[in-house]
Amino acid sequence: MFQLPILNFSPQQVAGVCETLEESGDIERLGRFLWSLPVAPAACEALNKNESVLRARAIVAFHTGNYRELYHILENHKFTKESHAKLQALWLEAHYQEAEKLRGRPLGPVDKYRVRKKFPLPRTIWDGEQKTHCFKERTRHLLREWYLQDPYPNPSKKRELAQATGLTPTQVGNWFKNRSKGTRAAAAKNR
Repeated sequence: MFQLPILNFSPQQVAGVCETLEESGDIERLGRFLWSLPVAPAACEALNKNESVLRARAIVAFHTGNYRELYHILENHKFTKESHAKLQALWLEAHYQEAEKLRGRPLGPVDKYRVRKKFPLPRTIWDGEQKTHCFKERTRHLLREWYLQDPYPNPSKKRELAQATGLTPTQVGNWFKNRSKGTRAAAAKNR
């Protein structure tokens, strides 16, 4: 009988292939690669500690609609900040899709807000910093400091602040407009 050769990849090599396939966007091929990996207990243990492999498994679980597996991976393994944004998007989108299927209609903004409240991000893919008023507290603090120095920044200052906060210049401009409006409204109320 013809015997297939046994390939012994190191966890680093497996991680490298997972990263390459993930970057290429070929999720089907990534799934086939993960499925073909050995099931030896020692190998599985090493692979289950590798972030690139776990992230690849989560992506494949999402794309195949296996949300239970996705949630299990995301809730039980700690990921670095570099992976947070992608994994948070998968977490939320999976919950949105489940809610849409349950309701039988697309979700509106309020529905999505309710889903986010019902299924908050697990600590394994979240730095713990609250996002209130759409921006993180650190960003809001920086915006407030700049507002105290100059409530009407010019476009170059807005661009500089956008780079410092990771926001777009439009978001910064809107924040300043809303803050000025709120300050004027509060002043009028106190009169």
